[in-house]
Amino acid sequence: MNKLALFDCDGTMVDSQANICASMDQAFVKHGLIPPDHHQTRRIVGLSLMEAVRRLLPEADEALAAAVTQSYKDGFFELRQAGGAQEPLYDGLLELIDRLEDAGWALGVATGKSDRGLNHVMDAHGLKGRFVTLQTADRHPSKPHPAMVELAIAEAGASPETTAMIGDTSFDMEMAVNAKVRAV
Repeated sequence: MNKLALFDCDGTMVDSQANICASMDQAFVKHGLIPPDHHQTRRIVGLSLMEAVRRLLPEADEALAAAVTQSYKDGFFELRQAGGAQEPLYDGLLELIDRLEDAGWALGVATGKSDRGLNHVMDAHGLKGRFVTLQTADRHPSKPHPAMVELAIAEAGASPETTAMIGDTSFDMEMAVNAKVRAV
């Protein structure tokens, strides 16, 4: 069995919180809503976007939640296209990836980001090809559901006993526990 190190993206690999807060602010304003404070927004990072919006707008109906979600996506994409979205890698991440690979670990990502967002991060930082499995919220239930981890394990030829989920939020840790893998 392969050893698998699964990374969350936002807050673990890249510092994207300023972009997330700015995009959430503009999405709320676009719909005449008062934006949540940034502390609230940072607390939902890691969830799928629709689940995050539902938690920030618990009284909203499904149509409004979907509209705010789409406005967030559109705004984040526009910010990125305009060159305003900075998502720097955390210091030491590349060295950690190198060491894990040298020690025989397969690498993967399990993130609440979309495919488009994760692909952008991979391309922007030259990480394409270093990860054997990429799992996003586009194809799975929101964290802490274990589906992302379970498919990553299967794709990497690993097992729960040989897998570690590396993340920065309680959602990452709960997902690891639900998938019966080591939480880091």
